[in-house]
Parts: sequence; C-alpha cells; structure tokens
Amino acid sequence: MDAPISPQELIRPWRTATLIASLVAALELVLLLGAAALLIAKPLAHSLQHHAETVAYAPAKKKAITPPVPKKIPVGKAKLSRAQTGVLVLNGNGQNGAASRAAAKLHSLGYPVLGTGNAQRQDYATTVVLYRKGFQAEAARLARDLKVTVTGPLDGLSTSALHGGKLAVILGA
Repeated sequence: MDAPISPQELIRPWRTATLIASLVAALELVLLLGAAALLIAKPLAHSLQHHAETVAYAPAKKKAITPPVPKKIPVGKAKLSRAQTGVLVLNGNGQNGAASRAAAKLHSLGYPVLGTGNAQRQDYATTVVLYRKGFQAEAARLARDLKVTVTGPLDGLSTSALHGGKLAVILGA
C-alpha cells in the first residue's frame, strides 16, 4: 500500500499552504484598500471641488469702512459783517426758481445778493458755499447760517463772475 508519511513531510505542505494563504490575504488587503480609495476618492474630490468653487465665487468680505472724519480747520473770525459780504447765488439743481428762493432767504439773513443765475452744471448733489481767497471765515459763517456742510475755495468760477462778491452759493439737490 502506501508508504508511511514522515513527520517532516506532514509539516511542509502546511508551511507552504500558510505562506500561500498569507500572500493571498495580503493581496486581497491591497485590493480592498485600493477599492476603498477609489470609492472614497470620487466623493472626496467632488467635496473639495465644491468647497474650492464656493470660496472662489464667494463675494469678497467687506471690511467695515468708516469714512474719514473731516478735520475741523480753524477758520478764524469773519472780518466782514453779513451786510458787507456779497453773495452770488447759482442754481445747480435744475429746479426752477431755486436761486431766487435762496436769494430771498439770504437777503432775510442780512446778506446782499449780488446776482442769481444757473450754474454750469445742474447735477449738484449738495449745496456748496464757495469763497474767494481770504474769505474762508465768512464762508464758514454763511454755511452755518444755511446749514450747509460743504465749503471750499472758488472752483470753476472766476473772481469776476462774482460781480464783486466774496462768496458764491451753488444750490444742490
């Protein structure tokens, strides 16, 4: 019949079988990790792409911008009285009769109105008090009287256009 199997022959096939089973298990593990990576990679890639698009297309974060506070420039005391401060009134808002109404108000405050007319532009957003050089204090006083916040030196008007006056008021909207 068959020859008896020695103990060494009985052990060898188990060693080989164990090594082969371990290699197969390691190969299965590698394949399973690869499959898991492929299954996770696509949703992860979509999630990363969505996040990147959200960040890229998001409106820029606006910092709270506080407008600069205009410096109060000391203008000194007015040299001329209201009665000595001639004013030219120009309509810069396009409303009919606005310059004559403002002239009447200035006259009631004691200012001589040297003339009325239309400004070169009719789109002034706010009323402006303009002054000749040396009459900034008078312009500040007139601005306070009219409750106007914007004053500045003559801009776009010649001194001769003031008809001898010191100040000009351009009426805005």
